[in-house]
Amino acid sequence: MKKKHSAKKFLVISLILVLISMVGASFVQTSGGKVTVKDLRWETPSGHLMSALLFVPDSASVENPAPGIVTSHGWYNNREMQDLNFVEYSRRGYVVMSIDMYGHGNSDAIPATDWQNRGTGMYDAVELMADLPYVDVSNIGITGHSNGARAANWSILEDNKKPADEQLISSVLLVANDAMYTSDPGEPLYWSMRNDTQEYTNNYGSRDVGIIAAQYDEFFFRSLGEDGTVTPPRDYIDTEYAQSFLNFGADPEGETRESYMMYKQEVEGEEAVRVIYNPDQIHPWNHFSASVVESSLDYFEETVGAPDPISASNQIWQYKVFFNFLGLIGFFMFVVSFTKVMLQTKAFSSLRASKEATAAAAPAGIGKAWFWGGLVVSAIISGWSYLGVYNWSMENRPAFLPQAPVFYIGVWSVVMGVVTLIILFLSYKLFSKKQGMDLRETGAFIGWRALGKTVVLSLIVTVAAFGLVFAADYFFKTDFRIWVIAIKAFTPDKIILALKFLPFFLIFYVANSIAINCFNYVSGGRKEWVNTALMAVFNGISAAVLIVIQYTHFFIEGDVYFSSLSPIIGIWLFPIVIIIPLAAIITRKIYRVTKNPYLGGIIYAIIVSVMMVSNTLTQL
Repeated sequence: MKKKHSAKKFLVISLILVLISMVGASFVQTSGGKVTVKDLRWETPSGHLMSALLFVPDSASVENPAPGIVTSHGWYNNREMQDLNFVEYSRRGYVVMSIDMYGHGNSDAIPATDWQNRGTGMYDAVELMADLPYVDVSNIGITGHSNGARAANWSILEDNKKPADEQLISSVLLVANDAMYTSDPGEPLYWSMRNDTQEYTNNYGSRDVGIIAAQYDEFFFRSLGEDGTVTPPRDYIDTEYAQSFLNFGADPEGETRESYMMYKQEVEGEEAVRVIYNPDQIHPWNHFSASVVESSLDYFEETVGAPDPISASNQIWQYKVFFNFLGLIGFFMFVVSFTKVMLQTKAFSSLRASKEATAAAAPAGIGKAWFWGGLVVSAIISGWSYLGVYNWSMENRPAFLPQAPVFYIGVWSVVMGVVTLIILFLSYKLFSKKQGMDLRETGAFIGWRALGKTVVLSLIVTVAAFGLVFAADYFFKTDFRIWVIAIKAFTPDKIILALKFLPFFLIFYVANSIAINCFNYVSGGRKEWVNTALMAVFNGISAAVLIVIQYTHFFIEGDVYFSSLSPIIGIWLFPIVIIIPLAAIITRKIYRVTKNPYLGGIIYAIIVSVMMVSNTLTQL
């Protein structure tokens, strides 16, 4: 009875946390009700459906039109990732449109050959912005992070096709991507495609342009030296490309221009601005950085003018981050507590253990070698295989699985799921069976009827949990997230994608749950949480070690360690180092009341599948 009331109590607490998250995040992003948030879907001139969030300050009107800013996330993200920008821009009176680039979020997917067309949708958003009666069409700025900045460059090229008096973009801030430095018709060019035969030029005309170039950017702000060496991004400001940019496309000579200084020059009869900011940070931190927000606020106030000037250091987006994170905590607390409450119902009471699972005695002798050896070997293979399957998965992804990152992580998950099962099989056959381990008693084997109920309950729990996410989106235009981890509302096509990828993650998370709860749930004379913490650590230790190796080398030597692979593999480790350890905690809490490792494993696999397919790029 006490346990029943405890589950209900935590269910209520989880719902309170989620509600506080929704209300709090909404309050911040609407500036206390002074900004109206609209969820847009429209058919664009490109012939595709586009999605965006529109933020309209109360001060913007037909009689008093405000400057507009179109902002974009980078590759493998979505419109909500720009919350630090849309909160601070709209708070200062700008009309802001935060887009889902084509292939992302709620926008249509398109072939890779169409990505350049109209700036992957950014220019479609610019034209819509220009048609809004409360927007000052002479002051429209654009900004984007990473490939969102590439979209901004492509939008400039699209805007350049119009007569000068009909061009729409007056200011552009490129965050975490290079400018178009040369007259090469292939601009914007990746740094490795540049050469000495290309001539510097000003592709931006009289528009104001700024660059935020992180000193430890994993992808951009490099150049090839005469001896073939690569200039590290921390030295970018001293390169000819940066200096030419600050000299408005001229061949750099004379004075060396500096970062954080706004340089002005008359271009085509108008005063134009060029500036480079080079914060001491990595590529993905740019969209979670107070210093980057401060630079962008200073930049747009100088170039298009803030209707309601507020000091750039006065920022509130961090409060939205707090409330979104609170919702993330509430979400996972709901998953566990709602599962426990459902186990009290007549329909699922048979899945509840008659007695709560407890830790077995600590292994001794050769058992200790199997316990620690299995954990260490699994961690080593995990790190090795994460690196090893990347190129294969990128080259062999089938067309019916149109999300490259999810396929890559899915393949890795299958490898580690199979490795885990092999280790468990050997452990059982060579040691545990001789010690009297009963696979049915531990829950490693359950009947078909119990498995069927397990699947049904897993679906009920995940549907209920994501119901909270959709409630947050529908009523408050918010979701649950922290930096690179996000649980958001999604379009129906993502359900089909999640079902396609679900088998990959079921193999891993079910196997992982069996290993953690049926084989490695031991006490060692310590409290239960110590073992849970140990399992969580070993779940994430390979990812953590790879991060340390990758970025220690980067900070010391000026470039990433695993240079033979795309730098994206290091960035994708950041969510992994949280998501996989969390699996140990969630599945353990569910196992303790069920002695059923499958329930927690299936629930978590479904959640991860939906999270991944709704927060990345879909390719046609």
